[in-house]
Amino acid sequence: MTTKAITRSGLDPHRFRTQLQGKETDLYILQNQQGMEVCITNFGARIVSIWVPDREGVFRDVVLAFDNIGQFADKEHSPSDFGAVIGRYANRIGEGHLEIDGKTYQLPQNNFTHCLHGGPDGWHYRVFQAEQPDAQHLVLTLESPDGDANFPGKVHVQVIYHLTEDNALEIHYAAESDAKTVINLTNHSYFNLSGDPNRTIADHELYLNADRYTPTGKTFLPVGRIDPVEGTPMDFRQAHPVGIDLKNFDCEQILNGNGFDHNWCLNTEGDATCVAAAVRCPSTGIGLEILTTEPGIQIYTGNFLDHSAVGKKGISYGPNTAICLETQKYPDTPNHPEWPSAELSPERPYRSQTVFRFVR
Repeated sequence: MTTKAITRSGLDPHRFRTQLQGKETDLYILQNQQGMEVCITNFGARIVSIWVPDREGVFRDVVLAFDNIGQFADKEHSPSDFGAVIGRYANRIGEGHLEIDGKTYQLPQNNFTHCLHGGPDGWHYRVFQAEQPDAQHLVLTLESPDGDANFPGKVHVQVIYHLTEDNALEIHYAAESDAKTVINLTNHSYFNLSGDPNRTIADHELYLNADRYTPTGKTFLPVGRIDPVEGTPMDFRQAHPVGIDLKNFDCEQILNGNGFDHNWCLNTEGDATCVAAAVRCPSTGIGLEILTTEPGIQIYTGNFLDHSAVGKKGISYGPNTAICLETQKYPDTPNHPEWPSAELSPERPYRSQTVFRFVR
């Protein structure tokens, strides 16, 4: 269901209508009776805006993104993963090395020597088929051929966005393959719960239901250990402002990530009724709870935003003006068989759920 009118968050749907890859792109608007609105484009299955009320009932757009399809599609001048569904494999696979049943596949090496987010032509740059059955659901599908970015298997993927009446955005992922392969899907929204991307998220209070995390090396790849958070700046088991240790470069891990850019191993054991993570902006009172069936969550604090991306309302996005909360399998899981599996096969279809629940 599309509309010709300007959206509540100020987007012009006409600026998202074009043809790419032989397919039509558009802007799809989900709304509930509480006044909340979520705008999504089928290019990369990207969330473009999330319009939610603060503690005073004033609505604010709490995600970073572009206001037109041209910038999203321009990989050369404005590469981005703003709001996107990432696949086939979100995060990194070390050295682009994938081995399945004794056969080795060399994947694109687009981040140092690693394969990041499925390579330079990952699913965040694909046009999904879209169907909107009602005002609160959007169904997006994609066919990924065998050999896509050298991943084996023909994969059919479905992403369903559902905006509920209690101001939660549910994301349901499903995928099937005709051959054994790997998959790891996430949503890469950049949140700033102040509604003002001129401000950093240093004051945002973060909670993580995680006793352990996967430390990384200087190229952002996990070193292979799972370490306790206790006694380190990685401990968010009690909510506190992100900014306390955001620039604590005496901590090797924060130095390696230029801030937080790490995977935490969730305690929730795939139970999507338990809060896996939460973040809150004290100035607006807007809170976000994350519930998921996934075993991990990557926290990224916009460390490499450098004002080169000019987004909605002409705002250039600077360092640490957003926080990403990416539910996922652990990075480089295909090379660590002892970690929760990322296998997808004809006998083992993929199902995953993540909920972004907004509270005041």
